[in-house]
Amino acid sequence: MQIFHRSTNTISRATIFGAIFIVAVLLWAAIQFQRSPYVTYAGVARPQPAPFSHQHHVAGLGIDCRYCHTSVETSSFAGIPPTKTCMNCHSQIWTGAPMLEPVRESFRSGKSLVWNRVNDLPDFVYFNHSIHINKGVGCNTCHGPVDRMPLMYNYASLQMEWCLDCHRAPEKYLRPRDQVFNMRYEQPSSGKPVTVDGKSYMDQVSLGMDLAHKYDLRTVGDITSCSTCHR
Repeated sequence: MQIFHRSTNTISRATIFGAIFIVAVLLWAAIQFQRSPYVTYAGVARPQPAPFSHQHHVAGLGIDCRYCHTSVETSSFAGIPPTKTCMNCHSQIWTGAPMLEPVRESFRSGKSLVWNRVNDLPDFVYFNHSIHINKGVGCNTCHGPVDRMPLMYNYASLQMEWCLDCHRAPEKYLRPRDQVFNMRYEQPSSGKPVTVDGKSYMDQVSLGMDLAHKYDLRTVGDITSCSTCHR
């Protein structure tokens, strides 16, 4: 005697395959959510005590990154400028601007402004600015077109897969050290070659491989090792 109808087998198969499909879709959705700006804050400007515009100061006034980020070449931390750095200029210009009152109050009281970190890695990740600068990684490689940002935001996700994309093929991203702080640096091409030590390059990979040797870059195996970033 047949207990179940013949269609039961079909329904069972459809249920199993349907469940697998649903799980796969949910997994895909979770991965996309984890990579989304909602989680990474990529492209999202953070509120600050004063609306500092990199576009105005860098592109408009031509102020070098190192004027404010004084330790970027020698320390793991790029450095956040103290209020007196702001007041070097703003004790003379825009002295009554309402938007700069938090800066003036900080200078009068001696209490530091509390800036919201924009490019903020988790505590379990070790990142050294000076190593990247001295190996020929440009500021805008990680931070994006800062000189075009009225308000600062995360250019990239800063997730591990994004970091590994560079660490697995660093020759694609290296540039001459004298171009590290050039926000408008262009990779070499047949139309615009890059000259380093008298040698002309028309291909970024060729340039990057030579720079990797010149700057004594560690092997890909070393820089993709877990202990490099997780100590």
